[in-house]
Amino acid sequence: QVQLVESGGGLVEPGGSLRLSCLPSGFAFGGYAMAWFRQAPGKGREAVSCISIWDESPSYADVVKGRFTTSRDVAKNTTVLQMNNLELEDTGVYFCASGPLRCGQFWNQSGRFSTWGQGTQVTVAS
Repeated sequence: QVQLVESGGGLVEPGGSLRLSCLPSGFAFGGYAMAWFRQAPGKGREAVSCISIWDESPSYADVVKGRFTTSRDVAKNTTVLQMNNLELEDTGVYFCASGPLRCGQFWNQSGRFSTWGQGTQVTVAS
């Protein structure tokens, strides 16, 4: 069974950092794009980042550029989202997703991703 399991969420003050991990099971993610999406209370799902070996570099939403970094540890079969300088608006449930080979131009379209994790809660509050 193909699954994605997120971990690393929690409560942090503004300006703090969190490190999220996504561990696939049932498949080797090496050849697939791995993306992070988030959903704030009362809002729709928003793309955060995407990484693929078939793209030159990861893609990021403008609101997180310079603060978030995504990377992959092929040996551990894990994708990581390092979140620094967190803001109140970063609060939400964070999901990792996979499906296409490349992130590409339309990396922020959730419909392209067929496999999703259950999500991990990130709360930024003072």
